[in-house]
Amino acid sequence: MSLTLNSTLSMVPIEIRKDNKRYIIEDQTSGEFFEMPEVCIDAISMICKGEQLGDIERVLKRNYPDEDVDLLDFAQQLIELDLIDKIDGNKVEIQHKAKAKLGFIWISPRIGKFFFNHFTYLLYGAVFIINIILFLLHPSLFPRHDDIFVFDIMVINLIFWMVFTFLFVLIHELGHVLAMRAHNLPTKLEIGHRMFFVVLLTDMSSVWKLTPKDRNVLFLAGLCFDSVLLFISLIVQLMFPNGHWFIIGLMNLAVFDAVLRVIYQCCFYMKTDLYFVFENITGCYNLMEMAKQTISKKFSFFKSKSSEEVVFSEEIKTVFLYSIFYFLGVIITIVLYIIYFIPEIIYAGKQLLPGFAQPPTSLQFWDALIFSLQVSIFIILLLYSWWKKYRLNKM
Repeated sequence: MSLTLNSTLSMVPIEIRKDNKRYIIEDQTSGEFFEMPEVCIDAISMICKGEQLGDIERVLKRNYPDEDVDLLDFAQQLIELDLIDKIDGNKVEIQHKAKAKLGFIWISPRIGKFFFNHFTYLLYGAVFIINIILFLLHPSLFPRHDDIFVFDIMVINLIFWMVFTFLFVLIHELGHVLAMRAHNLPTKLEIGHRMFFVVLLTDMSSVWKLTPKDRNVLFLAGLCFDSVLLFISLIVQLMFPNGHWFIIGLMNLAVFDAVLRVIYQCCFYMKTDLYFVFENITGCYNLMEMAKQTISKKFSFFKSKSSEEVVFSEEIKTVFLYSIFYFLGVIITIVLYIIYFIPEIIYAGKQLLPGFAQPPTSLQFWDALIFSLQVSIFIILLLYSWWKKYRLNKM
């Protein structure tokens, strides 16, 4: 089946929505979304009316003199995106991609709206500001590197920290899920990773059905729940400064986890929630890919293997601004390592090393041995993950 300027095309069922700067096209068969400029939308509109590609090209060249209009190339791109159903009446063979199976539809939108409405938006904002004020008034509340060591036995500390962190991550993701359900959108939870951290991720692919303003609420929903948890932890510490050691240790760990989670969101070199908010506000999507592409052209030592991204002239300043945030995120990570993670390792080492000098019948010996084995397994898995990623990049 060959394309010519005399060809007419039929498209698969699609829905077009106006976005910040361009338009979002939803493939209603596969559930995938694509961003396109106005000239492409006009082309699609005329394609749907059954006009020939040559006629469409002449009209668009007249209406968009500054655009490089090539309808044969554009039609080929639509075919590759599986958006073309027929060419000159002949069926196009499409590799049908099934829609991702999303769930949580058993959660009523009313429940979602209970947690995310105009009143709660103000409440979450107020809680966030109060948390900052509490830290300014009581600097001693700010987390310290030894807050994760609630118990004297390191193995119990590690297990307790992993379980505690998982629960906090689950609550964070629950915020995203409830925000999605508030707009009656399905979703699901997936396991992913950020650098060497295993994380839960909420599938938010259907947010493109919403306006940019509503999308921001969904992106910030996890941080809203984090702010509430942080507020509760700070208030408990202030109300019971001389409380039971376990409760105080638990609240210290909660503050540690919540604060670092918020700071971590500022690491824009990863696709964090705040990264998506920034992307959404600017209307400049695929920012990370475009920034890496720009940086790789400026610095020969930074090689980007991602596919070539088209950077429009009006996006250059936004990409440059994001590149600054990108490097700031790297600096934030280094600072976190210096202030928290490296001192934690040193502290753990000081607690564990004497245990190896104890007899095998002692609790200290087995605590040091089991903890070291746990850390070793984690490091081996991490090195394997990096090696596997390196091999894929070399292919």
